[in-house]
Amino acid sequence: MKKYVSIDIGGTAIKYGLIREDGEILCNHQMPTEAWRGGPAILEKAAEIVETYRKAEEISGICISTAGMVDVERGEIFYSAPLIPDYTGTRFKETMEERFCVPCEVENDVNCAGLAESVSGASKGSRVSLMLTIGTGIGGCMVLDGKVFRGFSGSACEVGYMHMDGSDFQTLGAASVLSKHVAEWKHEKQESWSGYRIFEAAKQGDELCIRAIDEMVHVLGKGIANICYVINPEIVVLGGGIMAQEEYLKERIENALRNWLVPEIAEYTKIAFAKHRNSAGMLGAFYHFLQMQEKSGNRR
Repeated sequence: MKKYVSIDIGGTAIKYGLIREDGEILCNHQMPTEAWRGGPAILEKAAEIVETYRKAEEISGICISTAGMVDVERGEIFYSAPLIPDYTGTRFKETMEERFCVPCEVENDVNCAGLAESVSGASKGSRVSLMLTIGTGIGGCMVLDGKVFRGFSGSACEVGYMHMDGSDFQTLGAASVLSKHVAEWKHEKQESWSGYRIFEAAKQGDELCIRAIDEMVHVLGKGIANICYVINPEIVVLGGGIMAQEEYLKERIENALRNWLVPEIAEYTKIAFAKHRNSAGMLGAFYHFLQMQEKSGNRR
């Protein structure tokens, strides 16, 4: 069977591995992104990953999931937040294909996560699904009939920037807000309160931690409802690091969503938690690769 290198580039870590043509992940590894070094250094890291695999395997393609807004036809970053300096304009597809003589396809990391869940995860079989990744910020992806909806210029579903209550969705509702609030209320350093510690304390009855989580859930319910009023998804899939707290959060988020949605819409809107978790970016990049190659008439 053919094998593909799949690389998932995040702000903190780069996950990478080999995926077989039937979608099985054969191996996966991780290294620090070192985002501060900028786009050229990250591009070189990705190339070195491919080079390492190519020495031991015959590679049929390169699949890349990455932070930033991606022009999927050109396979390059057309906008990136300052977290990664000099990332805008990074030409993954052109560079990889010239260097390794195999096709390369590139997609935004949240879109990859949404596609992975649609093809083989929590939203498999749904016609209209919304994926939200909730971590340092909030990212969104809409999948229609198995295809990522990118909008006119490729920036659809950038829901983290959605204006809410004098601020924006991700400033008010991202997981990173938990640490900020708890530390502020307890008059302690923010780094001493990780999301995991906050949830564990909340389960033990810590009132300030419970309050912080309740406030985040309130914002998430309102934000998700606003998006649902526009796109009417069959299912909303929640991902990101903090979503490991499914048992604690699922019913709370469902209740918050019902508070903001009219019953006629709430009845047909399902909340689910991501199935693929840390593998979502790599898998989604692979599925995106297959779709782009089929679109171009190349079946590899």
